[in-house]
Amino acid sequence: MPQIKKILYATDLTKNSAYASYFAVDLARKYNAKIIILHCVGLIDPSVYYEGPITDPARSLQRAAEQERDEHVAELKKRMQQYFHEEESDLVSETIVTSGYAVEKILDTADTKGCDLIVLGTHGKGWLKQTFLGSTARSVLERTRKPVFIVPLPLGETSID
Repeated sequence: MPQIKKILYATDLTKNSAYASYFAVDLARKYNAKIIILHCVGLIDPSVYYEGPITDPARSLQRAAEQERDEHVAELKKRMQQYFHEEESDLVSETIVTSGYAVEKILDTADTKGCDLIVLGTHGKGWLKQTFLGSTARSVLERTRKPVFIVPLPLGETSID
């Protein structure tokens, strides 16, 4: 069995992915591995960059888009402080915030960073939760050759707010 030295924990900052962080931490402890945290911000509409000639209003739209990305980075760091206790922070080797399609970024990061395992939460929505995985989790599972640990949010209350 291959050794697990790097774990990619992909988060969308929901309760599901927060709950999955517990498993990422537990696995990192058991295997003496490091965690790489990945959060992917959706793509910015191209019209932000190409709306009319390059003028001050267009530049202010671009600045607004960049500011939104910075807010996502700040939110991620804030939430990660909630999810990972101080004694667990030494398990995290890197935090990556990127933009693009989540599935592509998860697969690319797992490959380029040499991750041995991918951990992510899945959404259970209505009656479909018994039959289907979330689209991101399903796509990652179908397209990677790496082990994937998919964590559904349990029924009932959790300690994640």
